[in-house]
Amino acid sequence: MPDSANRPLKNLMFAAIAMAVVITVFTVGYHAAGWSWGDAFYMVIITVFSVGFQEVVPITDPWLRSWTIAMIFLGCTGIIFVTGTLVQWLTEAQIERALGGKRMENEIEKLNNHTIICGCGRIGKMIAHQLTEGAIPFVMLDRVPERVTEAKEAGWLTLQGEATDEAVLRTAGISRARVLATVLPDDAANVFITLSARNMNPSIQIIARGEVPSTERKLLQAGANRVVLPAHIGADRIAYLILHPNARQILGAKNKDRLAFEHHLAELGLDVQEIEIGPTSPWIQRTVADVEKEAAGRFLTVAIVRKEGGTDMNPDPTATLMAGDALVVMRRGGRS
Repeated sequence: MPDSANRPLKNLMFAAIAMAVVITVFTVGYHAAGWSWGDAFYMVIITVFSVGFQEVVPITDPWLRSWTIAMIFLGCTGIIFVTGTLVQWLTEAQIERALGGKRMENEIEKLNNHTIICGCGRIGKMIAHQLTEGAIPFVMLDRVPERVTEAKEAGWLTLQGEATDEAVLRTAGISRARVLATVLPDDAANVFITLSARNMNPSIQIIARGEVPSTERKLLQAGANRVVLPAHIGADRIAYLILHPNARQILGAKNKDRLAFEHHLAELGLDVQEIEIGPTSPWIQRTVADVEKEAAGRFLTVAIVRKEGGTDMNPDPTATLMAGDALVVMRRGGRS
């Protein structure tokens, strides 16, 4: 938080500490003059807060009168300072909240061809990080104040409200947006948001999250262009890593780069798969050229993961396959 935002709170804390010191010192002073602790504290409080019913004990001693005058000056000044800083703190907080919201709305009004992310949960934040790295403008919607605050602290344009509310979507610039991603964990809400968004902007691309397979058809009927089932994607990914443990590793050590590469391959209708050369495989003792010729162009050899260890990247056409090796190939998705 900027120092300018902290200053009113710091002033208030300083004023409160100073008043506590004033009250303590003058209470001790009256007690030293022979007053009881109760009378001394009472005298200080009614004087500092400008109540002044009457003197608890008649003050005739010149020194004690001077002590009281000093208390009136310091105490009343301190109370004015405390009151002023308290008002400043409360007022600036309200002004900052109002200006911050207005500034956020002004920034959103400037967006065009942007993305709207409905949901600031785990998946929503992952999408936001990726879009930030890709310099893609976006605005996030969520009804939970804590999530909205967290998103704003991350520097993302965020609106608090129900994404199912058309007024909120309108404020987010649904008419100017290029993509809407609704990633709430509630399938019914995602369907409703999809319907509203498609009605408000017929040309917008809608990517919707679904929790159960039966929701996919409903989301597509509601107007979604793409439906993503995170649970199924995770299960497929785990199963693939079990079935093909070597294929992805040779594409690069960095997970982000590998995922990006796989994404581009998928857009081209390609996939990287691993073919194990078992003890009964007809490809044992065959060359890479023979295998590719037999495949009649269905795939291209990327690497050979040797049984004894090591990987032959972009192997020579004359390289021979042995039992226990794994052939990593690139082929069209969904084809054998």
